[in-house]
Amino acid sequence: MTGNKPSTTHDSMESDDAPDLSTDEWQAKFAQVSVKRGRPPMDAPKVPVTIRLDADLVARLRASGQGWQSRVNETLRKAEGL
Repeated sequence: MTGNKPSTTHDSMESDDAPDLSTDEWQAKFAQVSVKRGRPPMDAPKVPVTIRLDADLVARLRASGQGWQSRVNETLRKAEGL
């Protein structure tokens, strides 16, 4: 089965074609770059709450598909005139 796989080596590529990233020059370049991981902070983050609702209401909301919590949020905003 290994005979059907394409070759990942190239004749024009030698093992030392890649630069040595452990040199002081490269380490200085890496130190200058700021790494931002994760989702950026929101201006107005959502607040988790616990609320008790009727089971049939929750079932109907969930049946409406993904984003049902966002739709509940929007409905509450409209009801409060926000």
